[in-house]
Order: sequence, then structure tokens, then C-alpha cells
Amino acid sequence: MSVRKIRVLIVDDSAVVRQTLSEVLSSDPEIEVIGTAGDPFVAAERIAEQAPDVITLDIEMPRMDGLTFLQKIMSQHPIPVVICSSLAEDRAQSTLKALEYGAVEIITKPRFGTKQFLEESRITLCQAVKAAAGAQLRILRPSRAAEPKLTADAILSPATNAMLETTEKVVVIGASTGGTEALKTLLEALPADCPGIVIVQHMPELFTRAFAARLDSLCAITVKEAEANDTVLRGRALIAPGNHHTLIKRSGARYYVEIKDGPLVCRHRPSVDVLFRSAARYAGQNAVGAILTGMGDDGARGMLEMKQAGAMTIAQDEATCIVFGMPKEAIKYGAVNKILPLQSVAGAILTYAR
Repeated sequence: MSVRKIRVLIVDDSAVVRQTLSEVLSSDPEIEVIGTAGDPFVAAERIAEQAPDVITLDIEMPRMDGLTFLQKIMSQHPIPVVICSSLAEDRAQSTLKALEYGAVEIITKPRFGTKQFLEESRITLCQAVKAAAGAQLRILRPSRAAEPKLTADAILSPATNAMLETTEKVVVIGASTGGTEALKTLLEALPADCPGIVIVQHMPELFTRAFAARLDSLCAITVKEAEANDTVLRGRALIAPGNHHTLIKRSGARYYVEIKDGPLVCRHRPSVDVLFRSAARYAGQNAVGAILTGMGDDGARGMLEMKQAGAMTIAQDEATCIVFGMPKEAIKYGAVNKILPLQSVAGAILTYAR
């Protein structure tokens, strides 16, 4: 009995990109490219004719921009959308806005390069389409502005007292499909003096910096893209930079992050498994781990190591996940202490990190 393939419509104004994406996606036996469109008006006709399961969409196109088209799709006939963007820092903010409008994933357009690069692009693109096909589409709430943050001059540095304690807790969080909005919900609920946090969200390079800046503007805590040797401080969340693995290390009473290159791990770079395994090794029972919405099994093995090292581990429940893959796999491994709805995760982190 043959399994029904995921039917994909490719929307991009570049004929070369349309051809490249078609070839890459068609190489996966679970995916079928049912058509392409050079602009949103042609795409609308294709959608009416063939009802795709997933759409890949460029942001910058003639006649109608991708964001406007995305809003029309999600308000009139919701279909999972994967934003396929060129790697340009000046476009990162508008591309991130697509996630607020209901897009499921952001990926970068494949570029011709080494054989390894093309293979990694294929894995990322096909994985994103499969995740989108299984996503539970939601109406997302609008962002709210946070209270203005105090500057470092207004209060004592969190490092002054906190890092003198060798029992200082650290929080590690992993997320993928649907994780950008889940992280926003979680981090907005945390107070300014919460334990230091390190996050892996599967996202392309350059976009993680814009994502961190967006969260920083919404949350009481400080949020920034992680840089090599950044100290893990109370009241601050560090987001792993796209296309780089991020690890927690320890020097005396100080926790800090290490940024590393390397191969894809669990089909991702950065990988949640890499972060969680480092937390198991260097933080042990002083760590709290949370695994949120996302496809695949990245983080499951690392979370099991955390639990075995004495850490508290939390998984987002199925009802509140866009894609239940990553939490489900961690639960199957026996790696999870608590399964909670998204709105309860922040409170649990604070309770266990005391």
C-alpha cells in the first residue's frame, strides 16, 4: 500500500530557484511537487486548482509581496507555509514577521556550492516541508510590548552574587517547528531575575540575531544571540546562532557558552542534542531542561543524559504543540520528568530552578 505523498507548491519569482527547489524536493520519495508559480496571483490559481498540502514562499516578489500573500492565505484558506528566504540580514525582520502571520518554518534558499552544502540544504528543506505538513495551524496572538528594562547601571550586575554560588541553576531549552511563538510565550512569562537560559531554536544563520532582538523587545528578561564565551547570567537568555552548535561549559562557578562549527547532528546545526548533552556534562543536577514543539528526535538523547545526571526535564504536551515530534521522542526515551502545557512551562522552570 503506497503512502500518500506531501503535495508541495513552490512560489518564487526566480525560475532558477523554482527549478532548484523542485529538484531538491522531488529527490525525496515522500514529497511531490505539484506545481510552481512566479508570483502570488499565479499561485492563487494553482491553489484553487490543486489544493497543495504545503507551500514554499519567497518574501520578495513582484505584483504582491509574500507577507501580504501569506496573510491572505491564512485568513482565507489556511495552508502550512514554509518561508524560503535568501540569506540577507536586512530581510530578517520581515521574514520573522511571517512567523507571526502564521508561517510554520523559515529556511534559506539552497545555493550551489560544495556537495556537502547541497546535501545539507536538501536535508533542511525536505525536513521543513515534512514538519509543515504535520503542523497544527493556529491563530497567533499579537505581540505586546514589555516594560522598559533597567540598565546595568541601575541595578547590581546579576553576576555579582549569583555566580558565587556553585549551585546556581541553568536552564536549557530546545525547539523547532512552531518554536518561535512558543518561545515568545514562555519567555514573556519569566521575571527579570529568572535563572540564566540557553536556547537552541532551529533557524538559519542571520535570522537568529533578529529573532533574539525581537524577543528582547517583548520580554522582561534580556535576550541576545549567543557569542563565544558569553556568561550565562540571571535575567538573560542566549539564543544559539544559526548554523553553529552551542554548548554550555563551566569554569569554576561560572557557566558560559562555546560556539562551534561541525557536522549536522540529528539533521540540524545548531542541535538541541549538543546543547542538552553539554548541560548534562557540565551542569548536571543544576540544570533544568525543556523541550518544546518541533519535528524529529533532536534533543531526546541529550535530555535522557540530563535526566540521568540529575537534571529536571520538562516536555511540552501534545495539545499545545504545533508539531509534537521532539517532545514525543523525548517522552518515548523516558527522558522526561514532567509533561506540561506550554503556558505552565515557565512556572515549572522557576519552581525547579529554586
